[in-house]
Amino acid sequence: PRALPGDPFTLGVASGDPDPDGFVLWTRLAPNPLAEDGLGGMPNRTVPVRWEVSSDERFRRIERRGTAAARPGAAHSVHVELNGLRPGRDYWYRFRTGDHVSPAGRARTAPHPATFGPALVMGFASCSQYEHGYFTAYRRLAEEHPDLILHLGDYQYEYRKGVYNSPGGNVRDHEGPETVTLANYRQRHAQYKSDRDLQAAHEAAPWLVVFDDHEIENNWAADVPENNSDTPSHEAFRARRAAAFQAYYENMPLRRRSLPKGPGMQLYRRVGWGRLANFHMLDTRQFRDDQGCGDGYKDCPEAADPARSITGDRQEEWLLDGFRRSRARWDVIGQQVFFAQRDNTEGPVKKTSMDAWDGYAASRDRITQGWLDAGVRNPVVLTGDVHAHWASDLKADYDDPDSRTVGSELVCSSISSTGDGQDSDPADHPFLRINPHLRFYNNQRGYVITRIGREELKADFTTLREVRTPGAEASVKATFVIEDRVPGVNQTYLRPHVAAKTSAPSDQEIIRRTIENETQP
Repeated sequence: PRALPGDPFTLGVASGDPDPDGFVLWTRLAPNPLAEDGLGGMPNRTVPVRWEVSSDERFRRIERRGTAAARPGAAHSVHVELNGLRPGRDYWYRFRTGDHVSPAGRARTAPHPATFGPALVMGFASCSQYEHGYFTAYRRLAEEHPDLILHLGDYQYEYRKGVYNSPGGNVRDHEGPETVTLANYRQRHAQYKSDRDLQAAHEAAPWLVVFDDHEIENNWAADVPENNSDTPSHEAFRARRAAAFQAYYENMPLRRRSLPKGPGMQLYRRVGWGRLANFHMLDTRQFRDDQGCGDGYKDCPEAADPARSITGDRQEEWLLDGFRRSRARWDVIGQQVFFAQRDNTEGPVKKTSMDAWDGYAASRDRITQGWLDAGVRNPVVLTGDVHAHWASDLKADYDDPDSRTVGSELVCSSISSTGDGQDSDPADHPFLRINPHLRFYNNQRGYVITRIGREELKADFTTLREVRTPGAEASVKATFVIEDRVPGVNQTYLRPHVAAKTSAPSDQEIIRRTIENETQP
């Protein structure tokens, strides 16, 4: 074959969506990843790519090998769906084309459906704004040697250079304009994928990915763009959504079942991990009703409308059916936006985020009642979006602090979005006093690493001191444990907070900063 104009493996490798006998492998050829046409400097021809899977990391015992076609129409991306492997095993994989060899990645098959397997080390992350900081948290997550990584959205951001600025200014710039066309989205994905820290996290373990809003546009809802000013904008947004979905599939380790069809994409899915866990991965953007009352934190009657949904009817029934069929020890709901109620105002007036489940309270009630009716043993909701660590008890009635605790929510901070952030004393956060079911808050960057066993789920909320300069070490800020058959989070460790040498801000200022931290321009 004709030689390529440089190393084509600049975007790394990835694996995803594991099952007991296989997983999907991914790479994308791009010798010039930042090319404006989004095609990565590749020639307009199909290129054969050889792949191999080994049971040892030195590739002495090759288990499977084959050749895939990297086609121009798919931006020379490659998705290989493997089966026939052994359950509960580590495998290593790599790609070749011409004289070029990719980095090697590690993948793992899920345990046999009839077995628990060993404890699962699972990390989850979200919100990596390239301009706001370095992706050191991805590197540290890779160094935890997880078996599985969940990414809960905002993998990339759509803004052109200098539009979305972090406190203290941006440390690096986006290439290209705001992402609207397929070429724009392909180029932006390539810029993010070129980051070696992100590549390290993909190489470390298989991923389960779902998008939130910034993979397309801030705070979009179904066919409704952020600026919902006129009907023609909806048609233009559907075209933009189709471009974004196409690029998202091309750049993620997803199975063929998620291949987009125009402006639609099958993203919600269920992945089993033996008898230990079911992962119900949700899509809370594509089928939701538009945000109520113009979005933002509001006292909004629309939030309680039982006709409103954040999942859409079909996905809701799919999830409730999954609860009814589940025999897993842990049912983990991987999704994007805050699930528990977060009221930011003391007293009878309730002001909550219209972009989160608070804006779709009846939808939340139906999902919660669904897992109760199904007798789900241990429901755990995992969340991203808000650029801070949170842990909360999920309640039967959030307006009654003494009501029954019916589940647990763990929320990861951002990888880099909004810059360094700052350490904070959760005991002094007014959100926790107003909402006693909220048990923890920290406004530093990082991720959550969990160890899921038969008797408990342990979650380490891991933080970095800074992301505006690369190389910071990670440390555990707090540890929470969820015990089998005991809903709710229990703190077992909290690293002492060192107060800054400044006057303490008021409750109103803390609330303002918290909302500002998670609100995009």
